[in-house]
Amino acid sequence: MKFAARLFPKASIGTYLVAMAVAIALPIFAFVALLLMQLEDNQRSTLKRETAQDALALSRTIDRQLQDMATTLRLLSSSPELESGDFESFYNRTETALRGDMLYVIAVDRTGQQFLNTRRAFGTPLGKTTNMAALEAAMKSGRIEASDVFVGATSGMWVYNVTLPRDEDPVAALIITQNANDLAKLVTSEGLASGWSAAVIDQGGHVVASRGPANLQPGEPFDPRILPSLVASNGVFEDRDILPHALLGYAQIPGWSWKTVVWGPIATAQAPILSTWRFLLIGGLVLLLVAVLATYAVARQVRSTIREIADMANRLGEGHIVSPVETSVIEANQVAIALSNASFDRSQSEDRLRFVMHELIHRTKNLLTLVLAMMRQLSKQADSVETFRVAVAHRLEGLVRSIELLTGEQWSGASLQRVIDIHLQAFPQAREQVEIEGKDFILKPDAVQNLGLALHELATNSVKYGALSVPQGRVRFEWQPAEDDKLRFTWTESGGPVVNPPARSGFGTTVIKAHAAAAFRGKVDVDFRPEGLIWILTAQREMMERG
Repeated sequence: MKFAARLFPKASIGTYLVAMAVAIALPIFAFVALLLMQLEDNQRSTLKRETAQDALALSRTIDRQLQDMATTLRLLSSSPELESGDFESFYNRTETALRGDMLYVIAVDRTGQQFLNTRRAFGTPLGKTTNMAALEAAMKSGRIEASDVFVGATSGMWVYNVTLPRDEDPVAALIITQNANDLAKLVTSEGLASGWSAAVIDQGGHVVASRGPANLQPGEPFDPRILPSLVASNGVFEDRDILPHALLGYAQIPGWSWKTVVWGPIATAQAPILSTWRFLLIGGLVLLLVAVLATYAVARQVRSTIREIADMANRLGEGHIVSPVETSVIEANQVAIALSNASFDRSQSEDRLRFVMHELIHRTKNLLTLVLAMMRQLSKQADSVETFRVAVAHRLEGLVRSIELLTGEQWSGASLQRVIDIHLQAFPQAREQVEIEGKDFILKPDAVQNLGLALHELATNSVKYGALSVPQGRVRFEWQPAEDDKLRFTWTESGGPVVNPPARSGFGTTVIKAHAAAAFRGKVDVDFRPEGLIWILTAQREMMERG
């Protein structure tokens, strides 16, 4: 008590309400700040992953372009005109086919001397190809390769070559060349945050094509401090000295010597979180001030209300009859009314108690009526007290099994397979004789009880008189969708004693026919075939399956 008195000294309710407002607000602001810090970390991780994915997506785009060029080279290499040495026909067909794609074909011998170049008219005197290093590398490797970017002697522009070496003469290699600016059309910064750029880098570390505010030109060296670190197939590069407050994602183009990179400032990608921080700081201070002022105003009103209620209580304690006071606080008005109308509240409580008792009696009567009807029906079929007792106990056991299953599932329903299993457990000797087929699903609670009751009755009758009464008997229980969003359940018996239709309809027949049809708003067909009983239930799916 002394500790509590020191912790909570005597003060007005206004002081305590203001203190409570501050005590509630500050932890909330601290928690929100912690969440924002966590969100910032998560967003940074997401930014890294998306940056690497953007670089990978760009690499796939460039790879498709290079692969298309490689495929074109393979097709041209097997051209009949090229095989026969008809270079003019080869030139005309190739120049026409590739003109719209801004691609140009060059045929050279082993020394690099050009036979034709679709950038120039056929027959124009041509010299050796400009990029001999790329030609020699492709001839040596024996596979298609993409060159570094270079200034073409014929075009006078930054270009790159894709070279296909051939083991034949006189044409030792076919080259497709394209202007770097045309390749740049495939490089886009759309989808990237504001201020982000994208580029394609060749093996020598020079820019082939670029887009974005960095405005890197073809042939311009990319930052040599970064390139040695881009060794993985794809990833993210971070360095506060080289790229302060920035992030770079990269990807190696599979099968080629080029790389793709995307980079830009982290701040623009995380602009929403920074805006949220500013909003939290400014808005938090404003809200805290408003909360303190509002709490003080509320405290004054509550203090006045408490004094009025206290005065009413004092007069009530003195034995006076008091009427409820009217205040601006609803709860205080309710207290005043409660004090004035206590006797009426007690009377209403007694009335409610009598109503509950009446309802309990009514529900109990209904339950007893149901049990009595079942017992009366079974008593007509029983020839002894023991038979009657067994019949009642057996059916109650089936109902109890369904109730126990639902209780274990918190009365939320149960799977059809479990309902079947739980009821067949009552007949372990016949479990191996029953074949079950159908896609399992969750039954509604009412369906668990009603279908369980029917299955229990079918199994009981089969064990007594049908297929499950003999070792060679078989039962097949299956279900499948039917028309009009219905389900069809079929119980088929075979291999048992000869079946004779019952002379009279008992409680069991009522359960598997009338009760099942009514419970599922469906139809039940029963065929007492000599070779075995067939029971078919066509039920509404909505009455069966839990949504």
